[in-house]
Amino acid sequence: MENDEKVRQAFSDKTWNEIKTKDSWQIFKIMAEFVEGFEKLAKIGPCVSIFGSARENPDSKYYKMAEEIAYMLTKEGYGVITGGGPGIMEAGNKGAARGKGKSVGLNIDLPFEQGSNPFIDHDKLMIFDYFFVRKLMFTKYAQGFVVLPGGLGTFDEFFEALTLIQTKKIGKFPIVLVGSDYWKGLLKWIEEVVVPEGKVSPEDLKLFRVEDDPKKAVQHIVEFYKKYLIKPNF
Repeated sequence: MENDEKVRQAFSDKTWNEIKTKDSWQIFKIMAEFVEGFEKLAKIGPCVSIFGSARENPDSKYYKMAEEIAYMLTKEGYGVITGGGPGIMEAGNKGAARGKGKSVGLNIDLPFEQGSNPFIDHDKLMIFDYFFVRKLMFTKYAQGFVVLPGGLGTFDEFFEALTLIQTKKIGKFPIVLVGSDYWKGLLKWIEEVVVPEGKVSPEDLKLFRVEDDPKKAVQHIVEFYKKYLIKPNF
């Protein structure tokens, strides 16, 4: 309340009321994104979300790995969800299209970003204004996460999924980090600093696995659902 009053003092009453009204109406725009996302994605069926850097070019090993993983996932009956942009996202959609599987793109409207990649099914492209709505869609409608080397956005999506599973806000699902060389520094820090200080339980490190072989990454997801005797669905 004190901070609220300080902000108010910087504006006229009219301007302040306009700001408050705009905040209230924004709720309806947020609701519209949720509704559209739920209605479209609920019809798609079991999918795996693939994350990674937008800066990988088609000649990079991680781009090729992402494309191969996506292709193999479609052969196991899964669709593929990506952030809809270039790099690893493009590779994921490209692999899904090559496998004639469902290829979903959840893009985000940013002033400095490029458009959607051409390998997304035309009826399965969505463009969001809000990161938190988009992240919910990645998690709610995915039966697994495949996380390739990436930057802050990739870290955000990986750690959010771990947090939701660890706190039992969502059911456990398979998470695979691809590229041990890339992830080893982060994992070493967690194991040697974060865990010994009691900030993370050793059991939490079992919520994901690291693979370098695309085939093993896909097989882990397939075996997860066989092990728990459930089918990949919503």
